[in-house]
Amino acid sequence: MKIKKYSNCESCGMPLDKDESNLGTESDGSLNEMYCRHCYESGKFTSPDITMIEMKELVTNKIIEMKFPKFVAKFLTRNTHKLTRWQPIKPTTPISKDSKK
Repeated sequence: MKIKKYSNCESCGMPLDKDESNLGTESDGSLNEMYCRHCYESGKFTSPDITMIEMKELVTNKIIEMKFPKFVAKFLTRNTHKLTRWQPIKPTTPISKDSKK
């Protein structure tokens, strides 16, 4: 079975493919290849109550602080809503006793 390799953090969108030091960590200290170190540390989100809109604003402002034009920052954060962290959790349908016939 092949494990999916993430090129961007599935919370903020930061590139992950350049350096392992950018990866988040699990509670046992192992690396988490889905989230960056800014979003996920010791098996937990660093900002568990942040909303998708707040994350998008935070990342946009960080990009602008890095001296990128505002339109570039907006372009780079345009797909934040598509990242795994911000997807709705699909409820599982319980199997009823009648459906086992």
